[in-house]
Amino acid sequence: MTATLDLLRTRRSVPPPRLEAPGPDRETLDAILTIASRVPDHGKLAPWRFIVIEGEARHRVGETLAAIHAADNPGADAARLELERNRLAHAPVVVGVVSRAGPHVKIPEWEQVLSAGAAAMNLVVAANAAGFATAWLTEWFAYDRRALDALGLAPAERMAGFIHIGRPAEIPSDRPRPELAQIVTRL
Repeated sequence: MTATLDLLRTRRSVPPPRLEAPGPDRETLDAILTIASRVPDHGKLAPWRFIVIEGEARHRVGETLAAIHAADNPGADAARLELERNRLAHAPVVVGVVSRAGPHVKIPEWEQVLSAGAAAMNLVVAANAAGFATAWLTEWFAYDRRALDALGLAPAERMAGFIHIGRPAEIPSDRPRPELAQIVTRL
């Protein structure tokens, strides 16, 4: 139990440009995704799913993102388009967590959304426990319908975020965390 609590106490995000190969192999990633799916899920709806973006797919998606950005910003310079091309190429593996929350006769949509967030956080913790570093990001393209269509999201699906997974080139210093007195109410 101490190792688990130490992991949770010290876990921090590593920016994608500071994530290196190797990423998890298929067996390890499948184990991480299995753990990610073990979250509260009222009604057993699995109101989330995962999109694994690795290898050459990171560059293909990046080309799509650059094209969308260029269409919206005709004056974008080469450096900005290169940034968009490489958004998903820094980490060896990126997992998109898709929320499939929707109206249900018995299960509130809010509970389904929270379940997707819990799946994303379980993915982060499991990847870190497996010796990797992560960053959970939700960038502009998580809200752009053209990008979502290119990633295969259905019209009612939403992107909860992208989990970048790799080996840390360096561990960043910790950021300030809230004092418990500021965030805890005891009744």
